[in-house]
Amino acid sequence: MYALQLPSEQEGSVSQFFQVHPENPQARLIKQAVEIIRAGGVVIYPTDSCYALGCHIGDKAAVERIRRLRRLDERHNFTLVCRDLSELGLFAKVDTRAFRLLKAHTPGPYTFILNATREVPRMLLHPKRRTIGLRVPSEPIAQALLAELGEPLMSVSLIMPGEELPMSDPYEMRQLLEHQVDLIIDGGFGGVEASTVVNLADGEPEIVRTGCGDPAPFLEEA
Repeated sequence: MYALQLPSEQEGSVSQFFQVHPENPQARLIKQAVEIIRAGGVVIYPTDSCYALGCHIGDKAAVERIRRLRRLDERHNFTLVCRDLSELGLFAKVDTRAFRLLKAHTPGPYTFILNATREVPRMLLHPKRRTIGLRVPSEPIAQALLAELGEPLMSVSLIMPGEELPMSDPYEMRQLLEHQVDLIIDGGFGGVEASTVVNLADGEPEIVRTGCGDPAPFLEEA
């Protein structure tokens, strides 16, 4: 029988480490990973840009653990990682122009900053503007997690304090973070660039961060 053991509950415990096939994720492991997320766990999982830290949307304790781990202040924008455009539309206000851009460039390695709907927990919003980052990944493991979970994952890139690049080696993650997260999903070596961030909240596309997604289509639109 599979039993959840979360570091927040079991002092000194070690994170789970699942080796998941990067193209055909094992359903049993995905189901166990989602059980950990639903129980309040913090997980490391691969996306189509780089590895990310994720937790259940609206789980304040898990969000605070991620803030401490990454040493993030309240101004840092969290991202809701969504399964598809229809799910994204529940959490963001999307006009016709933004929808056209999103449809053309999702799924993919982009994060879009959009005006949030009331469905977004307040603690995830920018404190001065009701905006939220959203993305739809193409990575099979991320998609399998989202399908099983049935709602977005609250996420940030796995970039450690003082570092410029995301962590990419799951075994290094295990060595460094096995007492600070609840699950590490090993889907092979990850990318070393975060997603490209595009602000669509003000109408005109604005490149906030250039990452592994090609910014050119949005520069042409601006």
